[in-house]
Amino acid sequence: MAFGRWGLGFGAAAVLLAAATPATAQEARQRWEQLCQIRKDKLDLILPEAMRENRIDMWIVASREGHDDPNAMLLGGGYVGDIGYYVFTDRGEGRIERAAFGIGGAAFDQCPLYDLRRSPADLKAFIAERNPKRIGVNIASEIGTADGLSHSLHQKLVETLGPELAQRLVPAEKLVSDFRSRHAASEIAAFARAGEFSRTIAERALSNEVITPGKTTTGEVAWWMMEELHKQGLGNSFGIPSIYILGPGPRGPVSGDHVIQHGDLITMDWGVNFLTAYTDMKRMAYVLKPGENAPPPGVQRAFDKAREIRQMILEVIRPGVTAGDALAAVNRRVAETPGLALGRYDDPVADPKVSDVVIGSHSVGDLGHGSGPSMAEFNPLRMTYTLRPGNFLSIELFLYTPVPEWGTRKIKIPLEDNGVVTQRGFEWTAPPNNRILLVK
Repeated sequence: MAFGRWGLGFGAAAVLLAAATPATAQEARQRWEQLCQIRKDKLDLILPEAMRENRIDMWIVASREGHDDPNAMLLGGGYVGDIGYYVFTDRGEGRIERAAFGIGGAAFDQCPLYDLRRSPADLKAFIAERNPKRIGVNIASEIGTADGLSHSLHQKLVETLGPELAQRLVPAEKLVSDFRSRHAASEIAAFARAGEFSRTIAERALSNEVITPGKTTTGEVAWWMMEELHKQGLGNSFGIPSIYILGPGPRGPVSGDHVIQHGDLITMDWGVNFLTAYTDMKRMAYVLKPGENAPPPGVQRAFDKAREIRQMILEVIRPGVTAGDALAAVNRRVAETPGLALGRYDDPVADPKVSDVVIGSHSVGDLGHGSGPSMAEFNPLRMTYTLRPGNFLSIELFLYTPVPEWGTRKIKIPLEDNGVVTQRGFEWTAPPNNRILLVK
């Protein structure tokens, strides 16, 4: 009973479509068809390898009205009156058998994905007939998208299956990570389009189209971006975009009442949701003072140095290595580079001769902070996962370095853009940030 995750609830979507022109209605239909194709590809191409690699014979995903599993939208959505189950069984053939128990609705019917439609009352007999050895359920130690089985739903499932079948239940955390973080061509296309939405709106926001120095606040920039999402029928990854000042003065409240002035260096951190794809990216702008036509040379040098570090990250990414090993490799390169040192986020050392580097190139795509292999110490389990072609990564780093024109205090230069792991290494899915934007 919902329009995917386009940033519109059912009521808002109904109002929009009621007033839609034929052109906008056609866009809605095209997005629906794209979403349906992504779901088909996900189940046809990605699910079999994810289940077999993780030795899961059957995967049960439970949802309750008002409490959808995080994976329900990828699995077809649909309306659940009380409790519904998506059940996937590896019967030793090419594809995975797909059965829906207690799930329906017009949208679910118009994108047919399931071989069987049954009542939840039939669940135990269905499972007993297929006799799986290992039944994966969404219980996880770290990854939230794999932890959708609530306590009461778990109790209900155990009660329904009975002791003999219930003892075969195992956590499906790695299966869910693989299913969500490996992508077919249709998903890569959607992610690339989400990246274009992200950078286009961001770069318009950090321009004179939106900013009037001495008048516009960082909060007004953020809400202009939110309005663009609303106009274009998009969702977002993290709520209100984070807009704040990097220098020369105090950063001020994030997306708050700080009035943007000539001489400010501004950054933005945000993400767009289009269909199943979520981005996470940053952009930076300098507000020119009268008579200037470029940022201060020290600011430009700092930005260029951050781009060099970004290239170090790209050079260690390749399929077949764990995300943690890739992070360790780039950290070694940073530590061996004169003038650079590994640092701590927003806590640089006082020595002005040393520039601090923090790298957190995390999984992205299925959420702004995704479920797959992650080159980031804040995702310890995901650092143990192996990088594979089709994984999305957000290449994120922070450089803390002095800008001579602004005194001895170190400023933060953040870079972040998104791409995909391929057999060749890593490739951008939208042009990355290669310049400081200028506001007059």
